[in-house]
Amino acid sequence: MLDDDAVARALERVMPRRLHELSSTTGLPVVFGGTTRTVRDGLQLTINQLIGTFGDSLRLLSVLSGRGLGGAAMARRIPCRVSDYASTPGITHDYDHVVVENERLASILAYPIIVHGSVRGVVYGAMREHRPIGDVAVRNAGIVAATIARDATALLDQHSPPTVPVVADAESRAGALLELAALIESTDDPELRTRLSRIHDGLAGARPAPGRTGGEAPALSPREIEALQHVAVGATNAEIAAQLGITVGTVKAYLHSAMRKLDAQNRARAVIAARAAGLI
Repeated sequence: MLDDDAVARALERVMPRRLHELSSTTGLPVVFGGTTRTVRDGLQLTINQLIGTFGDSLRLLSVLSGRGLGGAAMARRIPCRVSDYASTPGITHDYDHVVVENERLASILAYPIIVHGSVRGVVYGAMREHRPIGDVAVRNAGIVAATIARDATALLDQHSPPTVPVVADAESRAGALLELAALIESTDDPELRTRLSRIHDGLAGARPAPGRTGGEAPALSPREIEALQHVAVGATNAEIAAQLGITVGTVKAYLHSAMRKLDAQNRARAVIAARAAGLI
């Protein structure tokens, strides 16, 4: 397991330059970010990088997982955005005194930074006008967040001693399920597809998809849900792969598996079905 301090140091080295890219690619004049550490109540983000702010009121602000917009992004592991921070009901308002009163920020985007499968930081883009932040800005922020994660990982790998890879049983099982899902998608034999699907669902512990046995929501894996969450904000397979730290082929396998479980013909319908089932 990666040490919180080591990851934080790596992120703090690469984040300043990338925050300028975040501002230029999204068009958001105020950008800031920080790194997380594990605390008793979950994750705690400390904001320590600021560009375009009025002062230093945001510096060293501690944001707990689930609190405020950044805390929501940390807890959900997906980008979160609002066009009127002060009046948005879907977040807590623990930090209004800084965000609204001191910095007068209105539209804000928070994007989690995922390193080795864990939320290790958050980058924000914001403006003081009440205008929606568009999907293009969200996608560009995702690319910057993925680049920060990649750069930090490269720094960590430079200082890590070589180790013999150990594949946990759960990872082996997940890989086998992905291969089985890909096999299901590739076969044209309906009977074989049905048999393989039954085997896959049994191994995955999945419940039947809506329409199969009484309308229960299908049990998507955490990675399938993450992939669909990124699809929902318009991310490409390449962007999803970069954000999750996996290959494009693995992203496709996750999406194919989710589409099959949701009985959806394409990515867009899978997102609709997942939302209807309360999965994303």
